Amino acid sequence: MAVPGEMVALTFQAIAELVRAGVRTIEIDEAVRDTVKELGGKPLFLGYQGFPAHSCISVNEEVVHGIPGPRQLADGDLVSIDIGIEAEGFCGDSARSFIIGEGSEETRSTLRVCREALAAGIAQARPGNSLVGLVEAIEARIRAESHGLVEKFVGHGIGRKMHEEPQVPNFVSRSLKHNDIELRPGLVLALEPMVNAGTGDVVTLEDGWTVVTADARVSAHCEHTVAITEEGPRVLTLGPGECWPPNPGTPGQ
Repeated sequence: MAVPGEMVALTFQAIAELVRAGVRTIEIDEAVRDTVKELGGKPLFLGYQGFPAHSCISVNEEVVHGIPGPRQLADGDLVSIDIGIEAEGFCGDSARSFIIGEGSEETRSTLRVCREALAAGIAQARPGNSLVGLVEAIEARIRAESHGLVEKFVGHGIGRKMHEEPQVPNFVSRSLKHNDIELRPGLVLALEPMVNAGTGDVVTLEDGWTVVTADARVSAHCEHTVAITEEGPRVLTLGPGECWPPNPGTPGQ
């Protein structure tokens, strides 16, 4: 699974220079399409339940599943890009969020908490820990600063299919406690906190895909594909020059 995971990371590296003011989101998606083809992978999202693009690009109040199109990015925007790739019979899935320019204090805070929540979850992805313990770490980091935690969408197991068991919510529900599991070597999870500046409530637009915050405030989405190994968590969606935990100031990781 390191093969498709690295392809995802290489795709993010290839499109990074396009995440800037004046670029249309469809141009970024076209670059994703071309890069995945050059790498020899297959885009997981295109055609998935009818989704019309190679990546999900969500801007500002858009939480997840944004459809790339003519929208031009602007200074201060918070842009979340989600990319999935299949290669050699396995899947890799990652989302990275970027701020164009300086961004507002609220935007920076939202992205920081989202990244820290992902890091807290990854740190708990160790043999002998429980799924509930991992999720508790994600939830605690988001709740600590009174940011909106999106409960409607969850992370997931991943392997030969993009979405496998178990589901990995970002909050501890009664159902999760009832179905808790021990984390064992070989299990691979896509951890993906979604953090809103305001309320955690979301609404799906008429296109049937784009999910936005109910109060129109910004949202961030961060995701990595993580393997449980005897040595601890292994982040599979990293590329050349990238490490986990990321170096301070590394954009997008």
